[in-house]
Amino acid sequence: MAFSAKRPDGPVLLRMPDSIGDGELVERATRGDRWSREVLYRRHAGYLLGFATRLLGSRGDAEEIVQDAFLAAFEKLDTLRDTGALRVWLGQIAVNLVRHRLRRLRLLRALGLDRGADDATLEALVAPGVHPEARGELALFDRALGRLRADLRIAWMLRHVEGLELTEVAVVCGCSLATIKRRLADAEGAVRAHVFRAGDDDEVGGGQA
Repeated sequence: MAFSAKRPDGPVLLRMPDSIGDGELVERATRGDRWSREVLYRRHAGYLLGFATRLLGSRGDAEEIVQDAFLAAFEKLDTLRDTGALRVWLGQIAVNLVRHRLRRLRLLRALGLDRGADDATLEALVAPGVHPEARGELALFDRALGRLRADLRIAWMLRHVEGLELTEVAVVCGCSLATIKRRLADAEGAVRAHVFRAGDDDEVGGGQA
């Protein structure tokens, strides 16, 4: 769909945003076209916000990550070689920011400077009709993930919550496939140990009641 508009130097063809590919929008944006930047933001912000929220467990933190990710991306759009891979590239930027945010939050909590409860944990995001037992299991996963290093948590979440293939996780995390496999193995071992240990404690407590 297209229509014409008049400009002092003659008519210019305008197209609806959905009919313009990322590649063309990136090319325009690198030349300073603000409209193209706005379209790119509207097109991809929701995707980044969704997975950043799940990675961080906090909507407020995720919103800040999305804003920072686009600011960083627009500053270096001219370095993007494959404009068709824009979403993956934005994901890489966002994941890097998430990693730094998780490390900072872990340090704050270690110092006793807790910001309060997260509002977008796996337990909080589950559908209302889910059985209480399943909700309790998700709470165990939340606690286990909260104990992981940032890089292990991100790898586990991208693989098991976002559903990315191993190669995709490696690309988004900016590391080799072998490194991602090691991180996932470490994360899965730690999560499994925490969940099983918590389950055993519950059984012991239940037997004593």
